[in-house]
Amino acid sequence: MMPAAPMWIVVWLLGATQVVGYGTLLYAFPLLAPDIAAEIGWREDLVFAALSVGLLASGLTAPVAGRLADSYGAARVMTFGSGAAALALIVLAIAPGPAGFVAGVVLTQLASSFVLYASAFVVLVQAGGEAARGRITHLTLIAGFASTVFWPLTYLLDARLGWRDVYLVYAALNAAICLPVHAYLARSARSAGVAQAPAAHATESVTGHRSERTIFLVMLLGFAVEGFVLSAMLVHMVPMLQAVGLGAAALAVGALFGPAQVASRLVNMVAGRALSQTSLAIVAAFMLPASAAVLAASAPWLPGALTFAILFGFGSGLNTIVSGTLPLALFGARGYGSRLGWGTWARQFAGAFAPFAFAASTAASSTHATLWMLAALGLVGIAAFVLIALLRSRR
Repeated sequence: MMPAAPMWIVVWLLGATQVVGYGTLLYAFPLLAPDIAAEIGWREDLVFAALSVGLLASGLTAPVAGRLADSYGAARVMTFGSGAAALALIVLAIAPGPAGFVAGVVLTQLASSFVLYASAFVVLVQAGGEAARGRITHLTLIAGFASTVFWPLTYLLDARLGWRDVYLVYAALNAAICLPVHAYLARSARSAGVAQAPAAHATESVTGHRSERTIFLVMLLGFAVEGFVLSAMLVHMVPMLQAVGLGAAALAVGALFGPAQVASRLVNMVAGRALSQTSLAIVAAFMLPASAAVLAASAPWLPGALTFAILFGFGSGLNTIVSGTLPLALFGARGYGSRLGWGTWARQFAGAFAPFAFAASTAASSTHATLWMLAALGLVGIAAFVLIALLRSRR
């Protein structure tokens, strides 16, 4: 029997697979979309609509992935997901036409339900229990470099190979890196005797006690609002910045988003230990509507736009951490995978409709008005997490 892997090795190995997973399954798509649209004869907005369908399917699958992680072990689920991701990317690469392309996109996003953050967080919790909170922060810090690695890599490969061969290369990366790493972690978990929590317990704990059920549903509401606001502004970030008058500076402002995400995780790792996870959720929720309001009120003033990018990046980075740590803090490790799956469902289901809603709102009114509406909606997310804090204090 092989020895169990030390936790620092588990975190770094998972971080490497998250960089590859996010880079190949999500971040490459917007860069390849123009070439895809030109080849299959679609407008770019229809190409992105296919991605929205895939994200919606992924969100619907997330609770299933969570239950399987609870029942069979998250590392085993990720091993299956890595193989499925490699096959899905091959399907996408060889898609013969528009229908095949849509099928490939949906399959890649279905596979993502089993290999990205939600499953990786469950691996850490199953290995370390509630002590996994700090490791979740470390993992998100490593994975935050996915765009830094894969945006330039995708540009380079696309210029030399074309989008189909890029996806074949990325399929090989999932098969050569993620699949063996996840298989190793699954064997290591079995050697360490990591016990899996029955998925049924998640349902029992949520539905069996009124207070826990209420807190769980309010948490899903907060996650859904954050998912909507994040998706709406992130997908449209550069066009949105240009529309409010920033012109050529829009790209430079948008480039601050990634570093701000990483910085938020560093700050949380160093100084966030004094905050409860509920308080951290309130802070993360506040930064999203605050960023929208700052941009709407100050544009086209450049310092205001830079403040928007920093606030938005911090809100996004902290939201990723909260999505993994808040369910753990509120409900414990048992049934964690199932709860995390429902949280992923709430964020992605709401986020799948956000780009279309943002575009429709700006067409009907203006970008400034849409930003104010997003800021108002974000207040609902803040209220949800404040309510959770009040309910917890009563208990």
